[in-house]
Amino acid sequence: MAGPRIALFGANGQLGSDMTKQAAERGLALVAVTRAQLDAADPAAGFDDLAFDVAINCVAVTRVDDCEKDPAPAVAINAHFAGRLAKACAAKGARLVQVSTDYVYGGQAQREPLSEEIGRAPVNVYGATKALGEDLARLEHDDVVVARVASLFGVAGASGKGGNFVETMLRFGEERGRLTVVADQIMSPTASWDAGEAILDLIAAEAPAGDYHVVNSGVASWWEFASRIIERAGVSAEVAPIPTSDFPTPARRPPYSALSSAKLAAAIGRPMPHWTDALDRYLQAKGRL
Repeated sequence: MAGPRIALFGANGQLGSDMTKQAAERGLALVAVTRAQLDAADPAAGFDDLAFDVAINCVAVTRVDDCEKDPAPAVAINAHFAGRLAKACAAKGARLVQVSTDYVYGGQAQREPLSEEIGRAPVNVYGATKALGEDLARLEHDDVVVARVASLFGVAGASGKGGNFVETMLRFGEERGRLTVVADQIMSPTASWDAGEAILDLIAAEAPAGDYHVVNSGVASWWEFASRIIERAGVSAEVAPIPTSDFPTPARRPPYSALSSAKLAAAIGRPMPHWTDALDRYLQAKGRL
């Protein structure tokens, strides 16, 4: 095995599953830590039995509306677990890669991809707890890389959400023949495979501590994303745009949270693939293209 010893927390999710495979392909010494081995919600759960040089924290409560209705699990896992893990990393002299989200932003008035220098302003509990997790990690440790991802879709699917947006659109399109999708929320669709590769590249490059936007290039509304999914998969369905006001949810969503990956590209020496290319690769892997 080559490189640093890596402990990956949250190995069963979309991103964690992909990184586990990618690390094996690269011959990296990675230990996949699952929920059965360590319960992030348990404040007594310790890290003494784990030896690592880098910890990657993919553990999160990601159901945005559930976080709004019951904040306690999100506070415990998205925020306080990140702080506890950072403290353990500091004691071990290990680097922490804290995976975060575009939802730490609140929909700035500008309409160009957001840089890491833009101030955070979450508009929902999920975004607020992830922002707090970033802050607690930095308070406990100097060597923290915050990797903000967005709108992930991966072959493994998001276990906490019962799949991902791509699969939901394909299923609804085939079952219903007509979809209505919000067109006034702009974001960065991102393949978890590409995000995982970039995070491992950040580790390999020994990139400076700080914030990085780990997203595919290009931006889209959820309606544009859905329309592309249906078109490329050859599903016979209409995709109609609607405003957010026609689809009320318990949690507010930021109207604009598209991220710039320019800083990431400079750190790893390559640009991120466009989301349309990433979607095609996903559909091919699923046998839909």
